[in-house]
Amino acid sequence: MYGENLKRIREEANISQYSISEYLGLNKRVYGQYEREYVIIPIKHLNTICNYLNVSLDYVFGFTNIKQYPSVKGINQREAGLILKEWRKSQNITQEKLAKKLNTHKSVICGYEKGRYLIATPFLYDICKKYKISADYLLGRTQSPKTL
Repeated sequence: MYGENLKRIREEANISQYSISEYLGLNKRVYGQYEREYVIIPIKHLNTICNYLNVSLDYVFGFTNIKQYPSVKGINQREAGLILKEWRKSQNITQEKLAKKLNTHKSVICGYEKGRYLIATPFLYDICKKYKISADYLLGRTQSPKTL
């Protein structure tokens, strides 16, 4: 999904796993597991890594060849939830239908939309891939592009 891209981007920037793991406050072994996708990287860590490497989430996910978008900002959990809700409604997708597509419960989608927690990395990836929408947009990191 993203591990090989993370490794390639890190190596192109000539940055060690140790440097990134220290920046994240993690053990090097944990970061290595992220790159090998033995462990799913939380969105908050993926966002931090993207900022550190100056790349977009969409680029790390392999959705675009554009390394970075202009005017990137941080993630606000509540704002990201509102963007997800607005997008879902614009596509005429109910919470139930989206939950079914992601193989989860409606309450999980509701929690994301209310800003209780950030969307899980695999769910974000699946939504963006299926519906051709930007991960950076859905998380409020950028206003455009909305679609891929």
